[in-house]
This record gives sequence, C-alpha cells and structure tokens, in this order.
Amino acid sequence: MNTTTVHPDQRVGIFIDVQNIYHSAKNLYHSRVNFNELTRTLLAGRKLIRAVTYVVKSETAAGEESFFEALRKSGLELRLKDLQIYPGGTKKADWDVGLAVDAIRMANFLDVIILVTGDGDFVPLVDYLKWGMGRQVEVSAFSRTASSKLREVADTFTEIENIPKILLKIHNGRQKRSTS
Repeated sequence: MNTTTVHPDQRVGIFIDVQNIYHSAKNLYHSRVNFNELTRTLLAGRKLIRAVTYVVKSETAAGEESFFEALRKSGLELRLKDLQIYPGGTKKADWDVGLAVDAIRMANFLDVIILVTGDGDFVPLVDYLKWGMGRQVEVSAFSRTASSKLREVADTFTEIENIPKILLKIHNGRQKRSTS
C-alpha cells in the first residue's frame, strides 16, 4: 500500500531494529546493510529529527564494537542492551518494547515515523501511531522476511533489497559493495 505524502518540511524519525535487518541481510543475501544509504534513501530529502538503532550486545562481542562505531559514524543513535541469558541457556535479545515506547514518546514532534523491521509484533504500534496519533507510518524491511500484516497496515512499505547500493557483499570476511 502506498498512501504516503512526501514533502521536504516533514519531520521524520527513523527507528531501526538492527537485529532483524542484520540477520535478514546475512541469511538471505550473505551481505551487510549499508545503513548510511538506507537512512538517506528512506529520508527522501525530508528533515531528519532522530534516527535510532536498537542493538543487542552478544556474549562474545567479536567485531561488534567496530560495527557499533560504524553505525554511530553514519549519524545513527545507538540504544544498546546486553543479551539476556536465562537459567537453562535460553537467550533473549529483542528491543520491541523499547522501540515501541521510543516511537510513541517521540511521535509528538514527528510527522512521519519510519520503522525499519519486518517483525509483525509492531502491527499494534503502527495502528496506534496512525489512528491514535495521526502520524504517517512507513515500514522498510526485506520482503522475504517481512510480516504480511505489517506490510498491509503501513502507509508505505519499502523493500530494502530494491534500494540501490544497499547491500554490502561479504567475501572472505571482507565487505564489498553490491552492484545492485
């Protein structure tokens, strides 16, 4: 569905579920996401007010700090959370509630909220932001891992894989820019 109005005076907040997007890119395309290009494309010339990424630190943390630093250098705010490990070995690593609370909290000074996630758990958030607060809500994710209901309720859905220069291919542990 594409019912979005885009104009340069819109105040935009971008909320990125890094775990969701990172793992989709890695598993589907053996790539990493160019978050700088993603933010620029989704912004589409509008006024960026806040761009927040939600990341979980793993127990091994190998290479994570350089990834986190690259996100910061792209102008993204980081919200960090430690991986929770429960007795019996169960692990939990999501930011769903934190992202939802931040989006609602910031909605009063935003015209457009962009959620970068395919997680269907965000459907009630999209409904509330649209119908309860009157905000335009755009969603961006990989089409193969995005919830169909989330796609349906968003004002606009952008397929990440169709954004030029978005995927950074990984070859022998090194990144190379995708030609797409």
